[in-house]
Amino acid sequence: MNAGGKKAVLWGTAVDNLAWWRMVDCDGNWLEATRVAHNRGKIHDVETTQFDLVWKDGGSPPEHARVLRTETLHIPGRQFRKVGLGKDVTDKFLGGLPGVQKEGCDGVITSARWVLHRMPKHTRTVCLEFFGQARDAIPAIVEIKDYLDGLAGRGVQLAGLEHLDERYLRAVGYTTKSKRGSLPKMALFGDIVGDDEAAVASATSEVVRIANARSGEGFIAVSAEARRKFWLDRARTAAIARHTNAFKITKTSCCHSPEWASTPM
Repeated sequence: MNAGGKKAVLWGTAVDNLAWWRMVDCDGNWLEATRVAHNRGKIHDVETTQFDLVWKDGGSPPEHARVLRTETLHIPGRQFRKVGLGKDVTDKFLGGLPGVQKEGCDGVITSARWVLHRMPKHTRTVCLEFFGQARDAIPAIVEIKDYLDGLAGRGVQLAGLEHLDERYLRAVGYTTKSKRGSLPKMALFGDIVGDDEAAVASATSEVVRIANARSGEGFIAVSAEARRKFWLDRARTAAIARHTNAFKITKTSCCHSPEWASTPM
């Protein structure tokens, strides 16, 4: 489904990190897809991506099955992302690339190979609470992202960035870290990483300063346990259903007869 999580900021979603996958297609045959000349980075940074597809007879184990046909796809890297919006969930055809972002409609993936990344040595998590008008705080997201992007060449990177508005904060029963006692209009959570501990600490302090300039207060977690607690409220956002009529659409499908079910979040 091209999932990514908060680390997608740093390493991209599933499609960015897939090197090869094998699936059973709708005809019961094997289909193997190989990403050629993987850039070890985000797929939209490549002008054109190449995928080699091989179909094999499903009546035999894939390692010994007879090749039925082959195909090569050349897909512009930018086709995987909408500029300014990130992942393009509207393009379910995705240049004819099987298995990715289709939620089971092309068949069942049985195995895959991934590009693995080494996590930087040092991580600090910031929680930024904004108490002014949300429209005044939103520019802080852009300013923080621009500032950290400018540090990439010095080994400091943004590994995750999520925000919760007042509605979500109320839904998760958020307890403010500020001594003001009131609920913030928006909370921003981010992971700042790097191999140089002093550089990570300096960048984190600057991010807090940016928040302070936007009617915000910043809090920094260094230990793994403290960082986990900072992110815990983000993991509870499904609780928004307590305050809305929100529903999650879950799709379970086979190749020819998709079934849809609406289940509460």
